[in-house]
Amino acid sequence: MVQLDLETAKRLIAVAEQKARQMGLSSDIAIVDAGANLIAFHRMDGARIAGIDISQNKAWTSVAMQMPTANLAQSALPNGPSFGINTTNHGRLVILGGGIPLVREGRIVGGIGVSGGTSAQDIEVANAAVQAFEAMRADGAAGFASARIGSIQSYG
Repeated sequence: MVQLDLETAKRLIAVAEQKARQMGLSSDIAIVDAGANLIAFHRMDGARIAGIDISQNKAWTSVAMQMPTANLAQSALPNGPSFGINTTNHGRLVILGGGIPLVREGRIVGGIGVSGGTSAQDIEVANAAVQAFEAMRADGAAGFASARIGSIQSYG
């Protein structure tokens, strides 16, 4: 099974930070492994202190729930099928967009969580790192330099 290592996590954080800067954001960025354990975290200058926990919990949620956090928002509305889900797991489950699982060979190997803008902006920053991760070959970071941060795939 492919594992997410620290070097890859740092590269993904760099991509996310670059995207956040391009968008004029100061973001908190967290990368977790397949067990939702924190591998790396970066708080950009000026990023909100509250975003530290939010970004880490978005990454955790994306792995724990095996889906982007934005997918939970609609079902968690009042009268929705998952209303109140954000109160479970000691409040750690986040229904705001910006948490996305990292998948390799059909398996979740980790997740990214971003906090610093609107949900749509956080998704865009996280997606930049996801696209870079998908461009990496399974044997490591080879091909990373050729990763494009162009169009953004939407998770909805």
